[in-house]
Amino acid sequence: MNRRIFLRGLGGACVAAPFLSSILDRAVQAQPAAWPKRLIVMFTHYGCITTRFFPKKSHGPLTAADLESTTLKHLAPYVDKLLMPRGIRAMNEWTAKLERGQGNDRHTQVCGSYFTCHPVTPNSDDPFSFDQATKFNAKPTGPSLDHVIARQLSPQGAPLLLSTAGQRDNSQSAISYSAAETLFTGLNASQAFRSLTGLFAEGEPMSPDTYAAMRGKSVLDLVKDDLQTLERFDMSRADKQKLAAWKELLHATGTVVASPHCTTSLATALGATQENVDLLSTTPAFDDNLTRRITDSLDGADLYSNLAVLAAACNATPVIFLKYPGNYVFRGLGLTQESASLSGRLDNAGMQGTCVPGVIDMLLKIDDYYARKFAQLVEQLNRIDEGDGTLLDNCAAVWFQDVSDGCARNLNNLPIVQVGSAGGYFKTGWAVNVEDGSPDLTTGNSEITCVDGGPNEVDGISQATGTDPSLANAPINKYFCTLMNALGVKAGPDGFPAPGGSEPVTHFGMYDRTEDFIGGGTNPPTIHDPGEFTALKASS
Repeated sequence: MNRRIFLRGLGGACVAAPFLSSILDRAVQAQPAAWPKRLIVMFTHYGCITTRFFPKKSHGPLTAADLESTTLKHLAPYVDKLLMPRGIRAMNEWTAKLERGQGNDRHTQVCGSYFTCHPVTPNSDDPFSFDQATKFNAKPTGPSLDHVIARQLSPQGAPLLLSTAGQRDNSQSAISYSAAETLFTGLNASQAFRSLTGLFAEGEPMSPDTYAAMRGKSVLDLVKDDLQTLERFDMSRADKQKLAAWKELLHATGTVVASPHCTTSLATALGATQENVDLLSTTPAFDDNLTRRITDSLDGADLYSNLAVLAAACNATPVIFLKYPGNYVFRGLGLTQESASLSGRLDNAGMQGTCVPGVIDMLLKIDDYYARKFAQLVEQLNRIDEGDGTLLDNCAAVWFQDVSDGCARNLNNLPIVQVGSAGGYFKTGWAVNVEDGSPDLTTGNSEITCVDGGPNEVDGISQATGTDPSLANAPINKYFCTLMNALGVKAGPDGFPAPGGSEPVTHFGMYDRTEDFIGGGTNPPTIHDPGEFTALKASS
């Protein structure tokens, strides 16, 4: 507690002290009265082979058989807890003719706008410029979803961002921004492990008050209930003023829940140990870090996933982002070219040229790897019991990809997979086409002819491998609103998320139509389609 708070609270403490004995008598809770809800995001770059990713059914109940022939077959055991929001478009798509977004860069503006729904600055209206400021260093004009949620729900006001390859992102690949033009750096395994180990004790959960204090709660927060009891006593005007001074310092934060699972035993079971963290950190080559085996059952990505599970089990923060790297060479999969070039079907970072022989099979290997990593994350979340369900049931674990098809780099018809209902808020066991309810939405054109060694006719300019831009355009803003409402984020009277608000969230970002991003913020801020996707809710 800093000196200012101490001095202001001293008078109130003298008044309150005789009535605060209940704090000393609190017993360790064996089980919380209400389990917290968490959002766990896995984010990958360069899209996927959409024709193999999506089940044929775009709207209706899903079965394990629907997933068997797709990239998502590894999630078949969890199909009853799975939700596939279909028909969604992300914001600020790059096009060669400035048709659907800014002209900065097909990576920079997409990643910068993905979770902010804000344009990037400085703006470029030249899609083929190589200006350093606009192509490589432009940043969004607003904060990203993880920070908007964390400001209201996280004890320290910040999310947990894990960078699976341990590298620092630049503006071309960064997705997390704490404020306008302010890039937020993720933690590597060693940093994340250090931040979590203070939250659990040897074998037994700590007391709720100690746990809360270690997560950043002030002493004032811990005595909130006692102060409210004290307020009902008959007291002098001076004492009431002192009590009011204490209450003024109580900020509106969510209830902290001390999980009985937050122990060293769980960390060890997950492989989140100092030994494994040290083994990963000694990897000599950057591009071996992700797929490198640490133990027979654990690779680098698994360790990061399990750190995310540990953070969720310890309720360290309700918003956890697990980010995979861009421009990565998957040597562990037998590949020798980096993923960005392969997504364009090429052996270089251009947008046209010679089609790499066997490139579709290479991309399917990467897609399968990501699907296995997401399934592993889901499996670990589902192994931890919480009340009548599991940790997974109290989460929304979502796999986002920056684009749909990696060659076309189209943002409509996004491949999004969610597992977990966030405590019953979401419908599960379904694919839900939020745009029009059609059960036969296209799976895209990712496998359009690409002759091995021949000219690449399917490049980022023609967008032939993508989806017709007139289809699957429901704004991703509405999905973000649904996620925020599921977690308990509140909005002000205008519907935008606001600390201290009391209304449901109906608005997020600056624009919800990708065309409005043209010009980089010259169009008036407009949310054309406010609200959440009610079709995704369990009650719909």
